[in-house]
Amino acid sequence: MTTATTTQTAHFETVATRTGSGLKKNYLSFPEIAAQSIGTIAPSGTPGLVISVVFATAGNGTWLSYVFATIALLIVALQINVFATRVATPGALYVYAGRGLGPFAGVVSGWALLIGYVFTAAAVVNGTVYTTLSVLHAAGLTASDHALTFGIAIVAAIVAWWLAYRDIRLSTRTTLAIELATIVLILAVVVGYFLHRGGIVDEAQLHLEGVDFEKLRLGLVLAFFSFVGFESAAVLGAEAKEPHRLIPRSVIVSVVGVGLLFIVSAYALTSGFRGVEPPLSTAEAPLTTLANTFGGGAIGLLVSIGVALSFFACILGSINAAARVLYTLSNHGLFHGSAGSTHVSNSTPHIAVTLVALIALGLALAQSLSGWALLDGYGILGSIATYGFLVSYFLVSLGAPFYLRKRGELRWHHVLSSGIAIALLAVVLFGTVYPLPAWPYNILPYVFLALLGIGVAYFLFLRVAAPDRLVAVEADLLGTDPART
Repeated sequence: MTTATTTQTAHFETVATRTGSGLKKNYLSFPEIAAQSIGTIAPSGTPGLVISVVFATAGNGTWLSYVFATIALLIVALQINVFATRVATPGALYVYAGRGLGPFAGVVSGWALLIGYVFTAAAVVNGTVYTTLSVLHAAGLTASDHALTFGIAIVAAIVAWWLAYRDIRLSTRTTLAIELATIVLILAVVVGYFLHRGGIVDEAQLHLEGVDFEKLRLGLVLAFFSFVGFESAAVLGAEAKEPHRLIPRSVIVSVVGVGLLFIVSAYALTSGFRGVEPPLSTAEAPLTTLANTFGGGAIGLLVSIGVALSFFACILGSINAAARVLYTLSNHGLFHGSAGSTHVSNSTPHIAVTLVALIALGLALAQSLSGWALLDGYGILGSIATYGFLVSYFLVSLGAPFYLRKRGELRWHHVLSSGIAIALLAVVLFGTVYPLPAWPYNILPYVFLALLGIGVAYFLFLRVAAPDRLVAVEADLLGTDPART
């Protein structure tokens, strides 16, 4: 080995180890790691709001749409875990895609993932406001919704920012407490409904009455959106205990556990709203309505509160995830260097956390000031976020077999699994543009591409004008894995 090669390899190892060096090492246990993924999914928010939207398309096939979505995301999760079992980094899918396909693909994945997390945070600010207002309306509060909208949004964003700024363990434990409590309440409503009904068999759903392939396809697309962020435990690679073992486990548990909750909830809500007015597709608080069918109004109100808190937990999870991706991009010279620093005592990427929280709040408030309804704002921001996740998932799934080939570990089943994941992601992406959605959803792919183009263009500019600034990118995305050295 030449002296130059030895020096280069040593530099690669130094940078790979340095990325995330200011974060707390060996700090988070399995429940805390899993809470990051679960919180970003906001599993309680789907039965409380999103299943109604899926039902409007899939009808009696809503539960099956979630079955297919769970299987599809599980296959994608296997591609992510190809990297998560071997690479521990706060850059997550940004670094994963780069290890498989090279720096350019890594940068595309990184900026797409950052857009996904930031716009998810903004979307669920609107979701938090909407569900909180629903609770306040149920309690008889008649204050101005306009004033409450801004007040709730600002308070939610500030509290989420403070938790993320203060400590990642505090953030994940808060998320875990919120989600576990709300999931228990949701399951109590589901069990209470079926006990009151006297059985669980719903012939219309089991026979898929009125459901055809096209409805199932569109239902799958919408159901897929309920899971985005399931991979966010991967951003804790620098802070997790046994990251190569616990992060992959968290990713799988998040998909399977949350998927089962969605399937059961979709089945119960579809059954419970049969013949009820307003229908499930337009119900403001479907879980509360379901609880009222068996006299569980008090539980229903608690569930509504839990759903609002679940959306808040998603703000927190999204800020934490986005901040760690931005932190890594900054350490690689692709953003202002200040975002690559950590707090001297909290060991959190505090500047990145603050930037993400401000941008997310600004996006949510800007939509409200522009006159968009909360749910419209939620849908628009969430759709832009979803394009980010789809691009990042696609590049990681494509890169997984190439990465394994570089390591001499590629087998035929890896190629098959990757191909299936790519095909399923293509189906979902196709479903977002065909049939052509109404305005403004028809322009959202172009909005996403414009945002993505800014980050990618900056990377290409640096390649020409200041290639020395990209040494860290080349090192972390092409260098040797710490696990192998």
